[in-house]
Amino acid sequence: MFLQTLSSKPLLAPELPLAFFGFLLHFVWEMWVVPFYAAIGQAGHWDVIWLCTQATFGDVIIMLFAFWGAALVAGTRAWVLAPRLLPFSVYLGIGLAVTVVFEHLATAMLDRWAYAETAPVLPGLGTGLAPLLQWLLLPPLALSLARRQLIGAIHMNPSNRE
Repeated sequence: MFLQTLSSKPLLAPELPLAFFGFLLHFVWEMWVVPFYAAIGQAGHWDVIWLCTQATFGDVIIMLFAFWGAALVAGTRAWVLAPRLLPFSVYLGIGLAVTVVFEHLATAMLDRWAYAETAPVLPGLGTGLAPLLQWLLLPPLALSLARRQLIGAIHMNPSNRE
């Protein structure tokens, strides 16, 4: 029933609540981890907000691509309503892989940013612990919130159950 409802109601697209909750969670995270990045302490308040907003949009894009990768494996975008281990693992795996690659490119090759001396960095990878924890904690939470939102919307509106 839920799977048919999602495919017939475009406003119940799982990407919408996923992106919404993902944006809120990632923006707060980005603001909290500012001390782990070098030179950002010298930036002005609005510059920091703008940098964190840009990073948040990037995080949401990564999360959506990971979601779509999991949807390919699950055979449906509605996998969020009944998460299974394989799609969920693909979701996390894509996000972790993209995070490691982007962090490496940004810090080691493009010099877009650098970690502060106080930032924990994983040996061998050179990736900060904060971005890895971010991916392990926030996208699953955003997925859970999106699932609750979608199920609530389906149950609360009788026309969604058709």
